[in-house]
Amino acid sequence: MGAYYDEIEIEDMAWDEEKGVFHYPCPCGDRFEISRGQLANYEDIATCPSCSLIIRVIYDPLDFEDEPPDDDEDVTALEEEQDDDKSDSDEEATFKDAMDRLRISEEPRLVIATA
Repeated sequence: MGAYYDEIEIEDMAWDEEKGVFHYPCPCGDRFEISRGQLANYEDIATCPSCSLIIRVIYDPLDFEDEPPDDDEDVTALEEEQDDDKSDSDEEATFKDAMDRLRISEEPRLVIATA
């Protein structure tokens, strides 16, 4: 990806304790944001939630290697996995029910369509 709005050093970004992200002002009036967990995962792209601009964050990944993963990302991944499991079992039940109801006959059916 080479269409960065700018490259910003992590030291020039501000830490938002409440949101748990580093942020930097965006020209649209909002802020570029990137979490410590993203930095620990070698992600160096900070996004603006209000527009399509992105910046590349210059930092030393070793400073974040002991960082635990983002809680929100883990919870979301776990919820998606559980939803997939439910969806798979629902699909299997629907498929099994359809197979139980399937009847194959040698006689063709006559279907009359009326409008």
